[in-house]
Amino acid sequence: MRIGTVREIKNHEYRVGLTPESVRELVAQGNEVWVESGAGNGIGADDAQYVSAGAKIVDGPDPIFAECEMVVKVKEPQAEERAKLRSGQILYTYLHLAPDPAQTADLVKSGVTAIAYETVTGPNRSLPLLKPMSQVAGRMSIQAGATALEKAHGGRGVLLGGVPGVLPGRVMVIGGGVVGFNAAQMAVGLGADVTILDRDPEVLERLGIHFESRAKTRFSNRSNIQQMLSEAELVIGAVLVPGAAAPKLVTRDMLACMKPGAVLVDVAIDQGGCFETSHATTHDDPTYIVDGIVHYCVANMPGAVARTSTYALNNVTLPHALRMAELGWQEAMRRDPHLAEGLNVHAGKVTYRAVAEELGYDWTPVEEILG
Repeated sequence: MRIGTVREIKNHEYRVGLTPESVRELVAQGNEVWVESGAGNGIGADDAQYVSAGAKIVDGPDPIFAECEMVVKVKEPQAEERAKLRSGQILYTYLHLAPDPAQTADLVKSGVTAIAYETVTGPNRSLPLLKPMSQVAGRMSIQAGATALEKAHGGRGVLLGGVPGVLPGRVMVIGGGVVGFNAAQMAVGLGADVTILDRDPEVLERLGIHFESRAKTRFSNRSNIQQMLSEAELVIGAVLVPGAAAPKLVTRDMLACMKPGAVLVDVAIDQGGCFETSHATTHDDPTYIVDGIVHYCVANMPGAVARTSTYALNNVTLPHALRMAELGWQEAMRRDPHLAEGLNVHAGKVTYRAVAEELGYDWTPVEEILG
């Protein structure tokens, strides 16, 4: 199979779909790999390293979109990239379609076979291709929030760890999954006063056992959220409904009970955000203020630590790419129902139920596509 990866063009996105090491594995299997010149510069991998791994370097993205059977990316294709996709081509990347009707419409129109990293499942409904980026984003959310809390950045002027004689900052983490767990770990490590909210009693029990007295847990309901908002200096939104838009758990009215200069970090912004007042921002301009509350809503947080993120991502995405290249995507999905969960759009049809319901498309089950 001819496989290509392009330079990411989203604002301050430095990750790349394939590392030189991944290219070497694909080439060893007998595939042909094309890499856009400069695609790996953001992770410190120059064209010579890709050539050494067996790749063909091409100028610009056009040859890859025109001639490669599978395009491996990191972020969702931007409008100019979507215009180059074609019927019969495999697009393998993060998509986050539910809050993005324009992207969904373009993918449907293109006829492409679009496989979303974030909906590929694992045992016990885990999300193994999303997990490493959730780990990165969870950990980054605390350092981003700590910076936003500084007075020079519009924040309250609170040091999360405090100092002797001064109380530490209070951190509220909404959601006890991978993002929330990693955020709590970082906040606890800094010495902050941490409370994690979740609706699943088993998750709360697991968090309680892990953190013991270093972090508190509370059941997530409207009353507890509102009470904790009034106390917190930093709030991390870490709620995920796989493939669907994130629920709005903090309304604009609730901001009135928060301390001026408190910070909201919405890690769910890729799925539309879990705060009503959230809208996507960039690394160029990461924060804005609503009703005195600082919002940090960067939609590609892991892109800032591109090398760590790219290698962590390739560890989990490459095995599926190898299988699709060897067997074809249909047979790979027939053999692996977890991979089949990643199919979101195929030949003009929406094949992921949550996306179809959110955006008003007819839903075509993957089983129908695979026959």
